[in-house]
Amino acid sequence: MASKKSESSKPGLEVQIDPDLRYEQAVKELEKLISDMESGKFSLEETLLAYQRGAALLKHCQGVLAQVEQQVRVFEA
Repeated sequence: MASKKSESSKPGLEVQIDPDLRYEQAVKELEKLISDMESGKFSLEETLLAYQRGAALLKHCQGVLAQVEQQVRVFEA
């Protein structure tokens, strides 16, 4: 049974974020995840999934900001 549990947790490790997700929407979802996690209403498994989703959202936001910074550098040049 332990192998089934580890197999079911593997897909959660690769959280996919829609590349077209707007920065503002991602931040809003991330803030809600943080609030929900801090409230203690999630089980341990749900907290882990929320953390993984949050990490993916954070990475997405950082990527969007990096693209915008690059565009600003191009405009300034």
